[in-house]
Amino acid sequence: MPKLSDTMTEGTLVSWKKKKGDQVSAGEVIAEIETDKATMEWESPEDGTLTEIYIQEGGKVDVGDKIAFIRGQGEEAQKQTPTQKKETKQETAKEKKPQAETEEPAAAKFEQKETARPQQKSVEAAVSAARPETTEQKPQAREQKSEEARVKASPVARRIAAELGVALSTVKGTGPDGRVTETDVRAAAKTVDAGADRGSAKPATKTPAPIKPGESARIQLSGMRKIIAQRLVESLGPVPHFYLTIDINAGPLMEAREELKSAGEGDDTAKITVNDFVLKAAVMAAVKVPRVNASFDNDAIVQYADVDLGVAVAIDDGLLTPVIRAAQDKSLREISASAKDLAHRARNKRMKPEEFQGGTFTVSNLGGMGVDSFSAVINPPQGFILAVGKVIKTPVVDDCDQVMVGYRMSITMSCDHRVIDGALGAEYLKELRHLLENPALLMV
Repeated sequence: MPKLSDTMTEGTLVSWKKKKGDQVSAGEVIAEIETDKATMEWESPEDGTLTEIYIQEGGKVDVGDKIAFIRGQGEEAQKQTPTQKKETKQETAKEKKPQAETEEPAAAKFEQKETARPQQKSVEAAVSAARPETTEQKPQAREQKSEEARVKASPVARRIAAELGVALSTVKGTGPDGRVTETDVRAAAKTVDAGADRGSAKPATKTPAPIKPGESARIQLSGMRKIIAQRLVESLGPVPHFYLTIDINAGPLMEAREELKSAGEGDDTAKITVNDFVLKAAVMAAVKVPRVNASFDNDAIVQYADVDLGVAVAIDDGLLTPVIRAAQDKSLREISASAKDLAHRARNKRMKPEEFQGGTFTVSNLGGMGVDSFSAVINPPQGFILAVGKVIKTPVVDDCDQVMVGYRMSITMSCDHRVIDGALGAEYLKELRHLLENPALLMV
């Protein structure tokens, strides 16, 4: 079991993309593994034959334990230990498929006498017999794959199409030379009632037994929740937090949003949101006040050249912070597209380790959930985090001392006092306020 993230201690074997006896090449995807943060594709580390599968689908394994054996030329297959067999049996007893039971006797014979080629053929025959439906459907599947491969589409569009159950061949591309984009795929998914298709496109997850009202329950921590608990203790304990809060005049932001809407940008997935303006402003303010884009490192402060923006995303198991790399080089619309793509894949646990590791600071926005204001906990080793509340319509006093209806938004900056002093934090928030109250500066 490979270590696919810095906090991973065990993994769940979600699915095998190859079966026992298949030839595999280095870099070819052979399995999907769920870590504490995401479900990732695992590539074969070498060329050879997938001779042994020690852990069946659904089994949990500690990092470093055996899950399969890929035999190279002249190598002998390693047998599964009695302990591994027992653990695998317990993990998969409830979810064993009928075909797995059919294959077991043949697999056992194959282990006993691997060098006998006729017997190897009998194993393959037994496997084929166990899945008559699969073999009949192969030609059709190949035709569909071939048709999908011919469609011009971006890698992101292909991934989103697979997740939403949308056939690329049915999507009209609006990109260069008719190339299908992510926006095209999402728009196509909205035109049909794809509820059932979307459900089937996602990996099956175990639903915990419902807790009856009035009953107590002990809920086992997920891998992600364990890491969150550990990280928060590591943050609030040694990191000296202090908090600065400002209220933004959000009227200009709302006007800018209305102008975009009247210009033809509706409620589609590609629209620029108030949160997108906040993300862009947070990045630009960090460029203007570069000393806040830093972290504490024992006897030094590390100031970063790039603004790697972390965006807090709430998911069922807890919280992920995917990172928009070198955000200072991205336009408002590029930041918007990146944030939406990362958030979607984070919720579907389809992220790569490098996409949620690192980050120089984070923005957490709970305004969409109705929270007026809050204070967030810093994600170490970052120097600060911004907590953004909702836009509130409230009575305000204008420059002429007249009471009028206005829009206000609360932003709280949690600072690591070892890196950022009060005056430096105030300087950053002053620049952030200026940008948000003059949104035209964010679109140049």
